[in-house]
Amino acid sequence: MWLDLFRETIWSLAGNKVRSGLTILGIVIGIASVITMVAIGQGAQNSIAASIESIGSNLIIIRPGEQRNGAVSGGAGSGQTMTVEDATAIRTEVPDVKAVSPEVSRRYQITAKGTNTNTQVVGTLSEYTEVRNLKMDIGSFITNAQNVSSMKVAVLGSGVRDNLFGVNADPTGKTIRIKNVEFEVVGVTVAKGGGFQSPDDSVFVPLTSAQHFLSGDAFVTNISVAAVDQNSMTAVQNDITALLLRRHNISDPTQADFSILNQTDIISTASSITGTFTILLSSIAGISLLVGGIGIMNMMLTTVTERTREIGLRKAVGVRKFYINLQFLAEAMVLTFIGGAIGILLGWAASLLVTRFVPQLTTQISVSSILLAFGVSAGIGIIFGFYPARRAANLSPIEALRYE
Repeated sequence: MWLDLFRETIWSLAGNKVRSGLTILGIVIGIASVITMVAIGQGAQNSIAASIESIGSNLIIIRPGEQRNGAVSGGAGSGQTMTVEDATAIRTEVPDVKAVSPEVSRRYQITAKGTNTNTQVVGTLSEYTEVRNLKMDIGSFITNAQNVSSMKVAVLGSGVRDNLFGVNADPTGKTIRIKNVEFEVVGVTVAKGGGFQSPDDSVFVPLTSAQHFLSGDAFVTNISVAAVDQNSMTAVQNDITALLLRRHNISDPTQADFSILNQTDIISTASSITGTFTILLSSIAGISLLVGGIGIMNMMLTTVTERTREIGLRKAVGVRKFYINLQFLAEAMVLTFIGGAIGILLGWAASLLVTRFVPQLTTQISVSSILLAFGVSAGIGIIFGFYPARRAANLSPIEALRYE
């Protein structure tokens, strides 16, 4: 019976190749769209997480609270409440801290001989490289001696180096001007690529130099802390919160004049956003699957109408309703299985092409999305093929034989 059913299904679908092909096309487009959209969404999520992790290992960032001028708020991080002494206290009093780096960060117009750029200038300490997982390509990073002496030296991110001195140039020994103050270039960092707070587009100077010559005050814009491992991050964050509340004489934690973010929170937030984006894209692509299912139902209803006399003859010679139901349901499922298989291959190929021709948009194909897409295609065949099959099985033999 099953071999006869298979032969009958193939014979029926091959009888009208154009109509069968167009029906399959709807499923192919739907499945390929879903797989491609999910791959793009998951790739974006992993890319963002990797970018965040690349800025530092087990990173905790402490920012000052908002600055208010009457009823006007300057926004989070605009207050002047954090000092180098706070960073020193964290380093000496909080356990499980690997490194601490206070920072003064602001955008400035930077000029070199015949060129200029506007970018972020970060005043910091030598521990910055450990906290932010930064490596040197040329020269050396800022030293403790340079900080103590407030030396006017600068380390360039690779992107800033390319803009000011040319791609892959060696700018060490040359000078740049920041806020009309000359700084000697002593090094260039290894390129990390674009992403969240990319160091490639930053200039690093000694913290004391930034305070004396650029910002003109003793406050810091944030303090970066590296915990010894991932498991200790929550405890370190809690200890830092308690220490700073005590140092700033704040008894109510809700009135804290600082905020703390850890790397896990940032990744979780970014993953939530990209996850929602992936669901949205997949839902839009899923509409084409629905359209493809309706196309299958329309084709099967047309087939039932065209083969009414054949169905009547089969029932007249004793073929049971179950077998007629099974015959038309099998045709619908074969259409969706063929469409699903082609759609999976097409979606896989489309995902690889996106990565090839749009390098900044990395895709990741998951087995779960392929299984889900194939399962959906099978479900569409059953759901949208059931009504035409049931209608064919319920036809009266007498009425079907009289049908013209």
